[in-house]
Amino acid sequence: MQSILVVDDDQHLRELVTRFLAEHHYQVYQAHHGADAITQLEKYDVQAIIIDIMMPELDGYQLIREIREQQKRDVPVIMLTAKGQLEDKEKGFALGADDYMVKPFELKELLFRLKALLRRAGSYSERIIELGPLQINKESYEVKVGNKILMLPLKEFELLYVLAANYEKVLTRDQLIEKVWGIEYNGNERTIDVHIKRLRERFSKITDQFRLKTIRGVGYSLEVKQK
Repeated sequence: MQSILVVDDDQHLRELVTRFLAEHHYQVYQAHHGADAITQLEKYDVQAIIIDIMMPELDGYQLIREIREQQKRDVPVIMLTAKGQLEDKEKGFALGADDYMVKPFELKELLFRLKALLRRAGSYSERIIELGPLQINKESYEVKVGNKILMLPLKEFELLYVLAANYEKVLTRDQLIEKVWGIEYNGNERTIDVHIKRLRERFSKITDQFRLKTIRGVGYSLEVKQK
């Protein structure tokens, strides 16, 4: 049974979501604010977190930052908020949220989105990927090339991980945005190009044993040179 943490200072909504998800065979834990959520994450292993933004003590933005930096860096996060402005969504996604729902929302839609995120996370469950000289460790978020260890910015790491997990497959920009930034990302798809450029610049100084290949008009793939 998959476990979900629901974080919201509105007890009625928290209970409503908990009962609904429990009816669909999820183990649900509750936290009434961000600080309480940190305590719950130290006690329980969860596969996804549903977070309200406006909360006392530690708001949703601060909690997402804490999760990504200190707690569970790769656990899917859905934001729940009354805020619908583009800048609020942008801030949440920049901090590492995977999806966004504006209150009031349909519980069935929440379930659909949760299942999609869990399915996506499960598709990339391999903790260590080794391709030629490249080793990508999703436990430590370290990338190792030969004897050199790199700590990449989170989105660069996730982009490299997705490309490596789909070794020699061509992924479109839309696919990469969905897998790395989430289906609700409203930014420009050129974001992918910028991150690819940064990755190329980093690794060009270290090795030529693999490359991030551009498929013009389609997307990108990761290729490793055969010895």
